[in-house]
Amino acid sequence: MEKILRIFNKEYGNLSQAAILLGSFTFLSQILGLFRDRSIAHFIGPSAILDTYYVAFRIPDLIFISFASLISVTVIIPFIVRRMSGEEITPSAQKFLSDIFSSFLLLLTLVSILAFVFMPKLATLVAPGFDSFHQEKVILLSRIMLLSPIFLGLSNLFGSITQIFQRFFVYSLSPILYNLGIILGVVFLYPMWGIEGVAIGVVLGSFLHCFIQLIFVLHSGFKPKFYFRVHFQSVKEVVLVSLPRTLGLSLNNIALTLIVVLASYLKSGSISIFNLSLNLHSVPLGIFGISYAVAVFPILSKFYSANNVEKFKENIISASRQIIFWSIPATFLFIVLRAQIVRVVLGSSSFSWDNTRLIAATLAVFSLAILAEGMIALFSRVYYAKGETKRPLWINLFSASLIVICANVFLKIFEQYPFFRDFTESLLKVVDVPGTEVLMLPLAFAVGSIINFLLYLHFIKRDFLSGEDFVAKTFFQSLGASFFMALGSYGALNFLSGVFGTTTFWGIFGQGLIAGIFGIMIWIFVLFVLKSPELADLAKTLKQKFWKTKVIAPFQEDL
Repeated sequence: MEKILRIFNKEYGNLSQAAILLGSFTFLSQILGLFRDRSIAHFIGPSAILDTYYVAFRIPDLIFISFASLISVTVIIPFIVRRMSGEEITPSAQKFLSDIFSSFLLLLTLVSILAFVFMPKLATLVAPGFDSFHQEKVILLSRIMLLSPIFLGLSNLFGSITQIFQRFFVYSLSPILYNLGIILGVVFLYPMWGIEGVAIGVVLGSFLHCFIQLIFVLHSGFKPKFYFRVHFQSVKEVVLVSLPRTLGLSLNNIALTLIVVLASYLKSGSISIFNLSLNLHSVPLGIFGISYAVAVFPILSKFYSANNVEKFKENIISASRQIIFWSIPATFLFIVLRAQIVRVVLGSSSFSWDNTRLIAATLAVFSLAILAEGMIALFSRVYYAKGETKRPLWINLFSASLIVICANVFLKIFEQYPFFRDFTESLLKVVDVPGTEVLMLPLAFAVGSIINFLLYLHFIKRDFLSGEDFVAKTFFQSLGASFFMALGSYGALNFLSGVFGTTTFWGIFGQGLIAGIFGIMIWIFVLFVLKSPELADLAKTLKQKFWKTKVIAPFQEDL
């Protein structure tokens, strides 16, 4: 028990250790997420009723992004750090936390009540292509899930405390418990109450997401108290800084919502196809991109607050190279092994071969954006660590608008130009599969994300890393190694198809696993020949006694 408690309270001040810890738990969370999606595919399958579930998510998600994200960790952490005395909790920091807790709990509750009342109007906006029966389902499910943005919003606030103290273990547990709650809803509540049981599971998961972090916050000395007499100057400070960021995130969420609006007019099950493939592509993004971005953010905040410019730049470069190093091979593997991944994760009695092929094709298109999204997560946090939120707002505004425009344009081109349709279907091997127009939605998303990343890269180099070509070597080394990895994996797939067969779960699993391992071995060998510094850093990190590493001294002493 003492060892378990030590893990819960361990401080991770090394970027690679923190990122590996976050990545490991993100991987576990993603495994649960895959099990969640497999359960959904098994019990429900891509269908009109599953479409209503995914559409119902849009309104609670929009509330969370538009209001709860006002107290996101990327905004709150610098405010709390400035009010602390080193690593000591001060009355000023305690009062600030209570003011934020009180005002935003009240705001989220009020907004959720209003959304509950006006849900019939909101449902017609997000699902205009649904018939009256399925729109009623959207209303009911959305109303059930309105509790989730309240719990997740508070979890955002509590997560800022766990990150300040670098208790990434606790922080990493919350998404695992969130997915666990949804799985319980799918496996146990869906058979009893139908799709409404899945919505109840979402609420349960969001509660657990919040509860695990609240436990640490209460034991850390930060004890948020609800006050009616709030010092609104503190709240105003947070809102003024976070509002541009929140608007930027809202724009991305609105873009996804508008894509769902377009999908509601497509073939039944298109929204399910889109969301299931979106979730699959989020696995490598969460493990490699988001993990490094989350791990480096409190470090960036502290170095910027201490005016240590060199360390600030050094951590930007290090995290950028690591994200590129991992994201490119993940992209190649997901494209080559897409059919095996989809069939192993989602294949069940309710999941047809046509569903597998279409989601595999959609996943391949989504995978083009893995690197871009990981770098966006990092670069946006660079600006947030500085306290600047306007630059990310304008970049996100442009890219979100581009995503919506591209989605409409691509759908029209796909419909009106048979050559483009035939080329796309042939390239992705879905020639005889109905509903391929859904492929235009992830294509629009990928194009918008890549342009978003390129804009961020331009401004990051101009504002922070002027004259430094800090990613070129890592990019080309990883790209070259990943190319040979993809060739090896593809060749192994063709060879193993005659050995394992492709008609059973274990045959597909064995084929994909061995082909993937063979490709990864080639990737490592090529990087070794190229003397990749990231590969050497990985080997060094893994050699360390990860769980027994001495507790890192406070950052202020290092500065």
